Amino acid sequence: MVAMTSRTRRVLALALTVSATATALTAVTGPAAASPSPLLAWRPCAQPGGPAGQECAELPVPLDYRDPNGPRLTLAVSRLASERPQARRGTLLVIPGGPGGSGIRRLTQQGDSLRRELGGAYDIVSFDPRGVGGSTRAACGIPAEDRQLVTLRSWPASDGGIAANVARSRRTAEACVRNGGAVLRSLTTANEVRDIDRFRQALGEERLSAFGVSYGTYVGAVYAQKYPQRTDRWVLDSSGDPDPRRVARGWLANMARGAEDRFPDFATWAADPARDSMGLRLAERPEDVRPLFLSLAAELDRAPRETTTAGVPLTGNRLRQAMQTVLYNDASFPQLARLIRQVMDPEATPVLTPDVAGPMPDEDAAVTMAVVCNDVRWPASVAAYERAVAVDRGRYPLTAGMPVNITPCAFWKGAAVEKPTRITDEGPSNILMIQNRRDPSTPYSGALKMRAALGDRARLVTVERGGHGVYLGTGNACGDRVVTTFLVTGERPGRDLSCPGRP
Repeated sequence: MVAMTSRTRRVLALALTVSATATALTAVTGPAAASPSPLLAWRPCAQPGGPAGQECAELPVPLDYRDPNGPRLTLAVSRLASERPQARRGTLLVIPGGPGGSGIRRLTQQGDSLRRELGGAYDIVSFDPRGVGGSTRAACGIPAEDRQLVTLRSWPASDGGIAANVARSRRTAEACVRNGGAVLRSLTTANEVRDIDRFRQALGEERLSAFGVSYGTYVGAVYAQKYPQRTDRWVLDSSGDPDPRRVARGWLANMARGAEDRFPDFATWAADPARDSMGLRLAERPEDVRPLFLSLAAELDRAPRETTTAGVPLTGNRLRQAMQTVLYNDASFPQLARLIRQVMDPEATPVLTPDVAGPMPDEDAAVTMAVVCNDVRWPASVAAYERAVAVDRGRYPLTAGMPVNITPCAFWKGAAVEKPTRITDEGPSNILMIQNRRDPSTPYSGALKMRAALGDRARLVTVERGGHGVYLGTGNACGDRVVTTFLVTGERPGRDLSCPGRP
């Protein structure tokens, strides 16, 4: 477990129940309405199953902000205009996660929910960051076998060896240097923040409100640090440790702790007698599920199983990666339990979960790696990674050393790394954080580091449940109500608070 500083302990001590703090609220004033912008030519782009009235446009941005009149990239942007102009108070930016997440896709998927909750208070906008979706993209030319999620994430060999990870990381980095060009080198958090401010200007807004999730919370925190006077109501959902010395390297390492925090939720679910009728009960007692999973993964290390996906066997590491992905959402628990039941049956042919069944597109793999490698310099010592993996495998068996293993970033060349932004408590007190207690991707211990860094600028709502992503994603009425109230009225809890995990 990550050691707590005295300052972190003070943050923890602030946590109170909803009932104790419901009357302690602060108000945040809003911006004036935006002027129409001639820079964005909006066109209809509503998708089947998505929100009506969705519009899209293209926003040109500099490839390199040090040369503002030089080559340009194009960002795909989208909006849902307020359906109640008399209630409109500004623009809410949805900041996607990732790195590599599409804001336009998120707006398409979540736009109707946001509209219902916010009641016309905002034009809701988002974008595909450079390198993503409909924006200007880059590619590395990575072979398909190296673009599997189980290879992009460096799972060690069954004996803990990392020689194959080292070779793969080196050739991936070399391919990106050889083929990625200036666009790949420009894929950074700092440039995404600059692009957001260019988008703000194009929208004609003096200030933005924002809703950032996962990696989007870091982007949002950096924006609030660099442009505090341009922020209105700021929501950070599922935050990681913003330590500027480590950035994504720290986020990845923390996932080992996150899996350990979260797995008991799956174990309780999988041992519940209610699973009997589904054919998915794995054990009589929750405490028996973890050793079962570890033993099956070890068996697959020794003898991989053929699957329904030709040429893609189920290995121990594929099972571990499937587990790590499934822990994001309770709704995915059945697919992991089903896969485990298939492994338990020697006559069954396992059906892989989609995340481990095939390669990622080359452009998606490129942007996912480029941002984390361009943002900060990573250690290059192979021996240091070997030692870290050995320790982590013993401490966190579920993730088997993957979170601290070597990546292409150890061999990354050609990017002009900017000094990462240090998040501080300097700026307006207009940030609301919300976090699940047992998050497998951005564990609570890391979120507390973000909370401590922001100081009195922020309030933290802790939801006593597991999973990644909270607002409008888990059905937690308490957490949803606090965020919606803040965004619509500006009322924010006067202190950190806790929400029960039940809906």
